[in-house]
Amino acid sequence: MKQKKAWRIVKEVIGEADIVVEVVDARDPIGTRNRKLERMVIESGKKLLIVMNKADLVPKEWAEEYKKRSEIPVIFISARERKGTGILRKELKKMAKTIDKDKVKVALIGYPNVGKSTIINVLKGKHAVGTAPIPGYTKGKHLIRLTKRLWLLDTPGVVPIDDFDELVIKGGFPADKIEEPVKPALKLIRRILETRKEALTEKFDIREFRDEEDILRKIGERRGIIREGGEVDIEETARWFLREWQTGRFTLFSNDEEKKEEYIESFGEILEVIKQENLTEPRIILWKFRDLLEEYVGSEKRFGAIEVGDFTVAIATGFKKCPNAIKFIERITGKNVITSECFGKKWKGVVAILD
Repeated sequence: MKQKKAWRIVKEVIGEADIVVEVVDARDPIGTRNRKLERMVIESGKKLLIVMNKADLVPKEWAEEYKKRSEIPVIFISARERKGTGILRKELKKMAKTIDKDKVKVALIGYPNVGKSTIINVLKGKHAVGTAPIPGYTKGKHLIRLTKRLWLLDTPGVVPIDDFDELVIKGGFPADKIEEPVKPALKLIRRILETRKEALTEKFDIREFRDEEDILRKIGERRGIIREGGEVDIEETARWFLREWQTGRFTLFSNDEEKKEEYIESFGEILEVIKQENLTEPRIILWKFRDLLEEYVGSEKRFGAIEVGDFTVAIATGFKKCPNAIKFIERITGKNVITSECFGKKWKGVVAILD
């Protein structure tokens, strides 16, 4: 009943508007565009404009390419940063000129949390010089005057989330509480492959795979989410993957500036000897080089890594806790630590082997 009521309100909003603005999250355009909504608008004969909000969080080149490929007009903005809203206002004025009416009404529609209300507030701003009731429309709703001919519905239409998998992907249901997490995780992976598959390479270094399930399995291998017996725990991997997406730790676009970590490149001579002697056991490396390594231990972060056969040997110092050093190594290398040894006293370091 709730879904039917929500779609009824959306239909009512479309019926009232002359121009419908579908607000989409630029970080997840496939997931936050709604084809059913777009068909409803087009079939009703109303003008449709897609506004990609939060565009400050995606690369400009990608945004321009998406815009070129879209069959529906697209504008990229960041309502929070007040960027692009002037372009949006100009585009609405331009569209209004093609409509033979004295009062052209604009409605914003989209999923929850894509920024509809923020855009409405930005558009209203100091340009809103009056309001008018909408006859026959939902009680209490008004139009806000933007220009002499252009009027804005003061309340957005909210597109309902029709199925549980979408609810999970959009963060509407906690990943840790999902009884069957694999299906939504595979759906999310499929969406990432359609939108920007490079995200999987950047985050998990997955370059070759058979299908979505193979990707999920490889993620589990890299994160060390393994059952007794050595097999990947696919369900727990799915929960972990969905949790990373819901919390924003994994997105389609990595923010390199945020991820930059300062450290001093070190251990070059030690690592060269490790490579020459084909050492891939942390205890042996630590036994052989402990005195040299402990000279590096202090408050400054130091890091070095080298390929040895099928593995990567990494050394990091400058941490108060060894688990923090391991996480640091995994972030820097994008690989999974399979075994490690800690050394040091107040300030610590780690010798780690990565696959």
